[in-house]
Amino acid sequence: MFTAADQDQFFAQVLFMATGQPASVRQMEFVSGGCINLAVRLQTSHGDFFLKFNEQPQAQAMLASEARGLALLAQAGARVPEVVRQGQVVGRAFLLMEYLPPTPLGPRYWQQLGHELAQLHRQQSTTFGLDHDNFIGTLRQANPVTADGFAFWAEHRLQAQAGLAYYNGLAPATLLRQLERLYAKLPQWLPAQPASLLHGDLWSGNQLPNGQGQPTLIDPAVYYGFREAELAFTKLFGGFEDDFYHAYHETYPLEPGFEQRADLYNLYPLLVHTNLFGASYLGAVERTLARWV
Repeated sequence: MFTAADQDQFFAQVLFMATGQPASVRQMEFVSGGCINLAVRLQTSHGDFFLKFNEQPQAQAMLASEARGLALLAQAGARVPEVVRQGQVVGRAFLLMEYLPPTPLGPRYWQQLGHELAQLHRQQSTTFGLDHDNFIGTLRQANPVTADGFAFWAEHRLQAQAGLAYYNGLAPATLLRQLERLYAKLPQWLPAQPASLLHGDLWSGNQLPNGQGQPTLIDPAVYYGFREAELAFTKLFGGFEDDFYHAYHETYPLEPGFEQRADLYNLYPLLVHTNLFGASYLGAVERTLARWV
């Protein structure tokens, strides 16, 4: 049980690790931190912080992966919250970051986000994957360095998640067979693309304004992959404003026909959601496969 005394001790130890000095918590409030971690805003004698923490066995690996992904995005020029400290205290993994106060969107917020994401995607590699594995939600995301982008997408994105769904009794064997037929067709249906640096989990909840109203990326699942997959995912759960897509296309145009093939890319996040939240997402997977296979 996480008592009030435990909580105070935990916060004090996290802040000491981060600042090297004793720090007092003047106010604490729970805030939204997604469906996986607990998250609080800490108003302290050293300023305001956003703290995510979790007691699950793989929490340390998950939060370390998140911090590493934020660092990779920052190195590529993306705007992300500053990571103050990541670590583990008395069995609780934590990630301490700067606090981004609720702020109205800047006047050209969506255009700015579109231009900046296009610039991020211009950061490219000769191979797909990454030099380490990470997580998407609580699921491990394998990123073996792969020369062929179609093979990477088929094996390490679609096949990995479909196999997990089948193993957990969420997907039938017929779906695996449909996907096997789809894999061979991917080079015909998807354009060849360089391996772009991707946020990896870019839906509307993983971008927000900073204190100046500028777009900021959070909660990444970084890897080098097809940039069209990132754009497709932004459309899956409500989509971004039209100005975002216009600005992206101005900066880094997509091949014609993207709208028609976007649902192929969204097989991956839909399978991820099936494994995270249940078989209710499988219907969308089956409808996409019925259209293409």
